Amino acid sequence: LKQTPRTLLVQSATSNLKMFVRNSAMIAAFAACASAAMPLASTGMAMRLRGGSGDRKYCIAGNWKMNPSSLEEAKKLASDVVASAAKCTRDMDVLVCCPYPFLASVAEVCKGTKVKVGAEDVFTESSGAFTGGVAISQIKSVGCEYVVVGHSERRHGNIASESDVTFNKKVRVTIDAGLTAILCVGETKDEYEAKLNKAVCALQLSKGLTGVTKEEMMKSVVIAYEPVWAIGTGLTATPEAAQEIHAYIRSWIAEMYDQETADSIRIQYGGSVAPDNVDKLMSCPDIDGALVGGASLIADKFDKIINFA
Repeated sequence: LKQTPRTLLVQSATSNLKMFVRNSAMIAAFAACASAAMPLASTGMAMRLRGGSGDRKYCIAGNWKMNPSSLEEAKKLASDVVASAAKCTRDMDVLVCCPYPFLASVAEVCKGTKVKVGAEDVFTESSGAFTGGVAISQIKSVGCEYVVVGHSERRHGNIASESDVTFNKKVRVTIDAGLTAILCVGETKDEYEAKLNKAVCALQLSKGLTGVTKEEMMKSVVIAYEPVWAIGTGLTATPEAAQEIHAYIRSWIAEMYDQETADSIRIQYGGSVAPDNVDKLMSCPDIDGALVGGASLIADKFDKIINFA
C-alpha cells in the first residue's frame, strides 16, 4: 500500500516513541496513558486547587513571532501592553516576547512597569563563529528575563527543524544565565488523532528537561502546552481537553520530581488563545496562563486576555 505523508508521520512518531520507551520503564507507563480518551468529563479526573495552596501566579505571554514590521510599531505595541497590565488587579506576570532587533527598545519601554520581556529563542553557544546566532549573555544584557524554547515553529520546520537535544541545551544556557525558560511541548494533528498526545508530551519533557534539577524547575522553568494543530489555525482545545493534558503534565512532573515541584511550576496553554475563550481556559485549575500568538499583536485583544474575568 502507498504510504502518504500523514501515515509516515504517524509511523515516525510511533517509532520514535517506542524507541524511547524501550529505554525508560517510567515513560512507558506514561505512554500507556496515551490511549485514554481526551475529554476530561469522561475520565472523572479530580480537579485540584491551583498550586495546592493557591500560590501559582498566572503568566500571560505575548509571542510576537516575526512581527511587527518596524521598531516604531513594536514600541507602540509594547506601550499598549504596559497600559493594559497597569489595569490588571491580579498579581500575575505579563510578558512580551519579541524579535531580537526590538528587544532593547521594548525592554526600555517596559522598564519599571509590570511587563517583563522575553526572547523568542536563543543559540546554544555563548560566543564564537556562529553567524546569525544570538547568545544568552546578549539577550540578558538588554533586559530580557525569559526565553521561549522549543516552540513548534522551531520543531516542525516553519523556521527550523531542531531536536529535543538542542532544546535541552537552550534550556540549560537559559537557566545557567539566571533567566527563565518557557519550554514548549505539544503534539501535531496526526499525533493527536493517533491518541499520542500524552506520550509525545512525556517524550518532549523528558528530553527537554534532562539535567534540570528540582530547584531549577521551581525557580527557572515555565512549561507551555501548545497543541500544534491549534496554533494559528483558529482551532482551540476545549477547556476540558486542555485541562486534562495540563493535569497530565503536572502528574508527570510529580512523578519525575515530586509533588512540591509539580504544584509550584506554571503550565501555560498556547493555541489560538483569544478574548472569547480565555476566561474558560484560565478557569481550569492546572492552566496557569497563556502563550498568545496572533492575538498579542492586537492591543485591544491582548488587553482582554490580560484582564480576563
